[in-house]
Amino acid sequence: MLSTLFRRAGTRVVFRRAYATSPLSPQQIQIVKSTIPALEKHGVDITTLFYKRMLAAHPELKNIFNTAHQATGEQPAALAHAVWAYAANIEHPEALSTAVSRIGHKHASLGVAAEHYPIVGEHLLAAIKEVLGDAVTPPVVDAWSAAYGQLADIFISFESELYRQAIQTPGGWKGWRKFFIAKKVHESEEIISFHLMPNDRGDLPTFRPGQFVSIRCYVPELGVYQPRQYSLSDVPNRQWFQISVKKEFASGARPAGRISNVLHESLPEGSEVEISMPFGDFVLDVNATTPVVLMSGGVGLTPMMSMLKSVVSLSKSRPAVFVHAARNGRVHAMKHHLAKIIEQNPQVSKAVFYEEVTEGDKKGIDYDHVGRVNVAKIKDQVLLSDADYYICGPSPFMKAQSKGLRQLGVHPNRIHMEVFGSPKE
Repeated sequence: MLSTLFRRAGTRVVFRRAYATSPLSPQQIQIVKSTIPALEKHGVDITTLFYKRMLAAHPELKNIFNTAHQATGEQPAALAHAVWAYAANIEHPEALSTAVSRIGHKHASLGVAAEHYPIVGEHLLAAIKEVLGDAVTPPVVDAWSAAYGQLADIFISFESELYRQAIQTPGGWKGWRKFFIAKKVHESEEIISFHLMPNDRGDLPTFRPGQFVSIRCYVPELGVYQPRQYSLSDVPNRQWFQISVKKEFASGARPAGRISNVLHESLPEGSEVEISMPFGDFVLDVNATTPVVLMSGGVGLTPMMSMLKSVVSLSKSRPAVFVHAARNGRVHAMKHHLAKIIEQNPQVSKAVFYEEVTEGDKKGIDYDHVGRVNVAKIKDQVLLSDADYYICGPSPFMKAQSKGLRQLGVHPNRIHMEVFGSPKE
């Protein structure tokens, strides 16, 4: 297990090297807890400065971090929340196991390694010192260096196990593997499915429905590689992976999606990309026989289609309900796949909501309801005994559906969610 110790050079905090972790002392725990109000107030300032410092000192890490999330402030906000949550649970870090798993899987798909953690720690502690100033006394630095060491150990251990499992999986690998785009399939006006085959034509590993891969492309205007994570949208096979990518347009402060636009417009069939192993803990329980309700908003349907296809391929009796929200039929991806599944599997039903109905959209065929998803409106369809509910889409969509299900009496343990982008909670 790795830990981190620091030496102070004036106001600068520098990593010396890694050693075995020692438990935090009671005094250090109390010091970390005492900084919670400052983290609540200044957390985003700290994490914004952290990223600026670290990426200036280590520009090679720009190949790992999503520059769009830096520009919009999503990544600093997400990290600020994570730091605050860790401080709030410093006496019981096991309470963060769900967050550690979610973040650890994302780290593994990006190739985050043990040697990156001292770099992060150095610049995070320096940012805390710079933003909070004289309030960060030597005991505060010592307490937070020890606390960060403990947190780094947790992630390094978790991610090391993911890497070990990846290498031991038949067809698996660690890091990046070269693939080429074998086929591009237009699923809607905004979404294209990409069939990705390995250059070496070797076998591919199986994966769990709901998992994702990272895809890495070179962006000339940035001069760096940029990774993005996309859910696998089909069932496993040994020849190719399928991802389904929405072309992201600029909106307000959010820039156009660099990688989605590169994939849609600049990379024809035959182009080379780099792919990670499948990772992710938002996965369907394929061993269950109880009903499953899959709820998605927009491009959030991609892991849901993988889950639905897995359900019907494994069982012809397991009840499933597919609930989906789209703006209209023009942007409703994979609706023909869904229609075929329902036609061939009487145990599957759908409830598709269009915010607006356009010419050519047919009720009962393309859509079932007008407006946003309202689970109370379809409670007779979705409230199934012992059902599990999987939700994926924009954060407001997920919050609304989770709240609606709980209000209808669904136990929170039955509700499983995945947020696209940089989750803040």
